[in-house]
Amino acid sequence: MPARRATLSAAAVFLISTLVLGGCSGATGTRGEDAAPAGAGAAGPGTSPLDNPDGTKPGLAPLTSPEEQKAGRELIAQVATAATGPKDGYDRNEFGPAWTDSVDGVPGGRNNCDTRNDLLARDGSAVEHKDGSKCVVTAMTILDPYTGRTVRWSKQQASKIQIDHVMPLSYDWQMGASGWDKAKRVRIANDPLNLIPADGSQNASKGDSGPSAWLPADPRIRCAYAVRFAQVSLKYRLPVAEADKKAMLQQCGG
Repeated sequence: MPARRATLSAAAVFLISTLVLGGCSGATGTRGEDAAPAGAGAAGPGTSPLDNPDGTKPGLAPLTSPEEQKAGRELIAQVATAATGPKDGYDRNEFGPAWTDSVDGVPGGRNNCDTRNDLLARDGSAVEHKDGSKCVVTAMTILDPYTGRTVRWSKQQASKIQIDHVMPLSYDWQMGASGWDKAKRVRIANDPLNLIPADGSQNASKGDSGPSAWLPADPRIRCAYAVRFAQVSLKYRLPVAEADKKAMLQQCGG
């Protein structure tokens, strides 16, 4: 028996050494050679939405402590509810040209860089720009908050990271934005508070869903996502569907 214990110990040491030097494989989920688990790349962990009320700080960080979740519930509780209105008349163009810099009243407006590139630079690290440009991002490392994965992104695979409207524009339209003037619709479409660079497939699967129908894949970020949804709702005085408010509270332990 003592000899067997020594053999197992040596094997364990060999296994640990192999994992440390070579890295683990077979982790849950699929990842390509340009992606790694959260924390494995240079990208930062993101910012708590409670500490980022104007959306100018990078990313989205989980709210995990009882105190953070309580603060999240208190904020979500302020959100008004209403029945979902008709989608009639909705068109993306009603919210202005995609990622226009010609927008007033939101951070980054009229800074000579379009909204998409502003957001990539906000949330990315090791950011590379097009030669001769201080605006156009061509490569970066980014922590995708919706999946918890760190991704090395390049412009050659632009759709891998997309800019998500946390409160989708079609949802906005149905909850009251159809009655706004064009300038206000352009603001919500380009407000960094309402914009998160995230995994392209997550953005595609979300569509125009509210939180009762769609939530980020990583459960750790769902309370923070619900809080950000509430922040946009409150800033623009847009109600949410009753089922969505209930789902938002649930994500923060309510």
